[in-house]
Amino acid sequence: MSAEETVRLDRKHLWHPFTPNSVWMDPAFHPVSIVAGEGSWLIDAQGKRYLDGNSSIWTNLHGHRHPGLDEAIRTQLGKIAHSSFLGLTHEPAARLAEELIAYVQGGQNSPPLSRVFFSDDGSTAMEAGLKMIVQSFAQTGQPQRTHFISPEGAYHGDTVGAMSLGQSDLFHRHYQSLLFPSRRVMTPFCYRCRFNRAKPETADARSYRECGFECATQAEEEIAKAGDRLAAWVLEPRVQGAAGMVMHPKGYARRTSDAARKAGARVLLDEVLTAFGRTGPALSAHAEGVSADVVALAKGLSGGYLPLAATLATEEIFQAFDGPTENTFFHGHSYTANALGCAVARASLKLLQDPEEKRRHETLQRNLRELSQTFWQHPKVGDIRQEGTILAVEVVADRSSRKPFPAPERRGARICQAARNFGLLTRPIGDVLVLMPPYSTKAEELEQMVTALQKAIAKELPK
Repeated sequence: MSAEETVRLDRKHLWHPFTPNSVWMDPAFHPVSIVAGEGSWLIDAQGKRYLDGNSSIWTNLHGHRHPGLDEAIRTQLGKIAHSSFLGLTHEPAARLAEELIAYVQGGQNSPPLSRVFFSDDGSTAMEAGLKMIVQSFAQTGQPQRTHFISPEGAYHGDTVGAMSLGQSDLFHRHYQSLLFPSRRVMTPFCYRCRFNRAKPETADARSYRECGFECATQAEEEIAKAGDRLAAWVLEPRVQGAAGMVMHPKGYARRTSDAARKAGARVLLDEVLTAFGRTGPALSAHAEGVSADVVALAKGLSGGYLPLAATLATEEIFQAFDGPTENTFFHGHSYTANALGCAVARASLKLLQDPEEKRRHETLQRNLRELSQTFWQHPKVGDIRQEGTILAVEVVADRSSRKPFPAPERRGARICQAARNFGLLTRPIGDVLVLMPPYSTKAEELEQMVTALQKAIAKELPK
């Protein structure tokens, strides 16, 4: 099938996520039709090659068509692709659960995670987590604990429960009547914090902030105020992805999690984006010695190959479901613990712990940090922030005042569209440009990514 025929059928029948109809259906807009992948590259129907600058929407860890991951799927496919997990089990799931629990240990001040509930994506992982917490409290004499608190701008997915935990006005305003109430505290965003007295510098705003850490104090106060009604403090540790790659100041996750435990509540961490080395450690929260009572994993869990998610919980929460039949966790999915997904996830975990792969990952982080500083050469770059292999470059109308561009101008989208012409595929969040390369990315490929994005900025934002 030709690329033109693919696009014709697409526009006639398909509906794309997070994509304005006015843009996609515009005849002047030319969609890229992907037919193949190879390492850090994507290849379209015309044979043009693009660097995968956002790891296929933050999922791909080791590159496309990785031989080890491909082989894991082929081997499992020779046995069985999927069977029900309701009252049945299989080796790939049992092995993956054991290996996953061992991989994520490393936090402090909470019981270890010991149970794994598999589902399909980040939204379902978070949905399962919030239900586990509410039901476990109800079955252990604390039915009043039904309140949740999270930072403003938090995004935990698009199922009703996940939307309730992290409401985004842009994404969720039409569904407010469907959501249960939850509380918000100020976003720990140093670059745009009203308490930050520092003047803009050509550095990550977290490194030169002047404040009293009001964001953490306000969260602590709100958590204390909720008291014995609080079910959980909900956090994307260190990086709020869909909020604009908002990266938190060091100490925020630790202070707020400690406050939740003091209130007798759970800590529910959304590590859908940040786990599996994206920010450096196995879990992002490990950088502050924080662990969760419940943690949601997805995106990179299968290395970006198949839909697979996991909700990990402590033994204490699991034991709260003992007793009569009505205490059962009546929640599940048809594709829970899909055998193919579990098999490729095990192969991905093995790669993540390989010493040579770890060294390559560390080199990628270091190279990204060094190359990122070249973006400061453009006067419309207001903030550059990085955690591990996640780089965010925020473009502004005026650097000295941090004044943003008017949202209708869609500067970020225009820059990323221009980047296609220079061989880079990535996707912005508003006017925040994101580079999140697969771990397979070579030094010269990373330089190409950075150069392509710089050319696109120069094209759309002439000095």
